[in-house]
Amino acid sequence: MSASLSLIVATDRNNGIGINNTLPWHLPEDLAFFKRTTSGHAIIMGRKTFDAIGRPLPNRRNIVVTRNPAWSHAGVETTNSLDQAVAIAGEGEVFIIGGAQIYRDAIAVADRLIVTEIDAEFACDAFFPPVDPALWQIDSRETHRSESNGWDYSFVMYRRR
Repeated sequence: MSASLSLIVATDRNNGIGINNTLPWHLPEDLAFFKRTTSGHAIIMGRKTFDAIGRPLPNRRNIVVTRNPAWSHAGVETTNSLDQAVAIAGEGEVFIIGGAQIYRDAIAVADRLIVTEIDAEFACDAFFPPVDPALWQIDSRETHRSESNGWDYSFVMYRRR
């Protein structure tokens, strides 16, 4: 069995995903969904995303893509390219968790998109690439309302056509 590549992301109405290397919202239900979905799997992220998180995520194989060959962190594997990261991630489902540049590079080769669509607008300086309906088909959509802040949001699963 080979690796299956999934992008997992939360976006606002304008495909915004972050500002100043931070999440512009706090949606506990999405954080719990992210943890349930990615636990036990390899996760690939850019170095800025890792720095924003600040530590390796537990119960996951953390792989960081960085152009700086001297960068390292305990509990993290590093590579200098997305292709290399995917190659070392091994078999099973592998998750791309950000940021914007890694998403732009990975969407062309991904098998699945897992998008939390937040029905609100936020100030953002980083964006998820548009999902092309000619390439991606919605498999499922679950809509919810956040108990903590009242936003509507949906977990949307896409598969490549």
